[in-house]
Amino acid sequence: MSEPTRQVRLGDIAVARSGDKGDSANIGVIARTPAAYDLLRDRLTAQAVERYFAATGVVGVVRYELPNLGALNFILPGALAGGGSRSLRIDAQGKALGQALLEMVIDLPDERDGRDAER
Repeated sequence: MSEPTRQVRLGDIAVARSGDKGDSANIGVIARTPAAYDLLRDRLTAQAVERYFAATGVVGVVRYELPNLGALNFILPGALAGGGSRSLRIDAQGKALGQALLEMVIDLPDERDGRDAER
């Protein structure tokens, strides 16, 4: 039997900042609380981010943990279709990708007091 879960928008428990490095996008996700960081570390995997951005052709997302900052950093190779000067994409420099990721819905364990993670 699976654990009961509830869905939460990532932006309810974290903030994000994103940008570019050539052809790759970089998204930093910063938890609003230490409890939210623990949830993000467990639930916001490189594979989950890769699935979320699959329509953009992103493959091989890499995640770095920054526990002292309560943050995760994701590198999305190829997300910018050649980079700022070569891409025809609307967001050629990756500035909106962090905001887009905050709209992702994640499942959280229902038995955990979500208010701790959301504050």
